[in-house]
Parts: sequence; structure tokens; C-alpha cells
Amino acid sequence: MTGRGPAWLPIGAALGIMVLWGGTPVVTKLAVREIDPIVVGIMRTVLGGLAAAPLALLLRIPPPRGRLWLPLALSGFCGFIAFPLLFTVGQRMTSAMHGGLILAMLPILTGLYAAGIERRLPARRWWLGCAIAFAGEILLITGRTPEGTGQVEASLLGDILVLVASLFASMGYVAGARLAQASYPSLGTTLWGISAASLVVAPLLPFTGRAGDNGWLMGLLPAASPLAWGAVAFIAWITSIVGYVGWYWALARGGIARIGTIQFLQPLSGLVLAFFLLGERPTIVLAVATVMILGGVVIAWRR
Repeated sequence: MTGRGPAWLPIGAALGIMVLWGGTPVVTKLAVREIDPIVVGIMRTVLGGLAAAPLALLLRIPPPRGRLWLPLALSGFCGFIAFPLLFTVGQRMTSAMHGGLILAMLPILTGLYAAGIERRLPARRWWLGCAIAFAGEILLITGRTPEGTGQVEASLLGDILVLVASLFASMGYVAGARLAQASYPSLGTTLWGISAASLVVAPLLPFTGRAGDNGWLMGLLPAASPLAWGAVAFIAWITSIVGYVGWYWALARGGIARIGTIQFLQPLSGLVLAFFLLGERPTIVLAVATVMILGGVVIAWRR
């Protein structure tokens, strides 16, 4: 197909995915309002694995073999066990706006890991951007909203947990990139990584609550509204599966350099969604931190 329409299709897909990924803190917040965050984190991975394994077989993507199992295991643990558990618990304790802005650091954190592994020194512009973005993160995390202002509470512990979760996610990205360097498809890393992770965390589910309580369905799952369970399904299937499949497609069709910069819009979409869906209101501290974080990321990755 030729023409302007098809040429813009990857960009449109990438923009849609940024809205989905930017809304992850918001949707997670909706889920943990009614369901224990540990259950949400585990169910996110388990439900994702139930869809990922059949999809990998349908697409005829074989699991990695030999030494490639090690980076897959690291990628799966960091991205689909450590990250969802820490992020979900942290997101319950902080605002969606804070969670979304902390996740904006993922490109820089990934770059730090990659630079350490490859033993290369990034350019001065990259370090300048990192310094500005990290200063924004410190301001965001340490700047507390005064009590009585009517703002959604953003606790220090919650922010720190989301930040630690981001560290694990970035480590998982780098491990996945090592697989890509070995000519293993990135989509296979996601699908088989979440499938393997689901087998690890699924046995933990019976120990996350009090089986047999009136608040639990058949002693297995906590009773919650369709909205809460719909939020869990969203972050399991739409965010983790549809999002990654669409993102890889957009990168392949639109070019990594061209499409990759669209990722800077992810935290902005999260802020907008948190404003309209959760009623969260930005503070002066959050506004200043937003400019510093996004500005630092843009400076660091500007070529």
C-alpha cells in the first residue's frame, strides 16, 4: 500500500499505544481500590501468560534455546514478576500522576544499565539530561503535598516502590535487548517471558488472601466489581500483550528512530487520564517536576 494514509498508520498506532501505556498507573489505581495489590500484580502476570503462550505458538515463535534462556529468565523476572508486584503495591500508595512521571525515567534508566554492561561512556549531553531528569525525580518524590489541600495523597514509600519497580523494568529491557542482539525476536521475548513468569507466580495466588472468607469468590479470588476486574484484565492483556505487539509493529513499519521519540508522550497521556478519570489535580511541585523530567529525557536522547 502507498500514500499518506498507510505512512501515518504506524504513527497512529504508536500514539494509541502511548495512551494505553500512559494509562497504566490510572487503571492500576482503579484495580487496587478494591483488590489487594499483591493479587493484582500476580493476576496481571497470570492472565497475561494465559494469552501469551497460545499467541506465541500461533505466531510460531519458538522459545529461546541454549544460553539464551538466561537473559529470557532475567527479562521475565524483572519485567513480569518484580515490576508488576512492586509497581502495583507502590501505585496503591501514591497518586497516578506521580506513578506516571516516575515511569517517564525508564528510557534513561535503561540507558544507564546498557552503558554499564557495554562499558561505554555516553555523551555529555546525555549526562546533562540525566542530571536534570533525576533532579526532577528527587523534587517529585521528596516534595509532599500539604495536608488539607484536597489533593490525592502521594506517599514517599509509594513513590520509592514505583521507582524501584522502574529499575527492575529497565533491567528487564536491557536483558531483552541482549536477546534481540542474538537475533531472537523481541516479541518472542515478551510472550515467552510473561508465560514463564506466570508459571512462577501462579502457585502464590492461594496464599495471598484468606480462602473461604465471605469476601472471596469460592475461596480463590477476592470479590470485586466488574470495573476492578476489568482493570486487571486491561493491564494483563491490553497493556502487556496488545501494547507490546502494536509497539513492535509500529517500530518495524515506521522506523525505530522516528517512532521511538513518540514514547516521550507516555507520561503526558497519563497525567491527562489521571486528571479526568481519577480527579487528581496537579500541584506546583508536580508541574515543575514534569518539566524537569521530560526536559531532561528529551535532552538525554536528542541526537
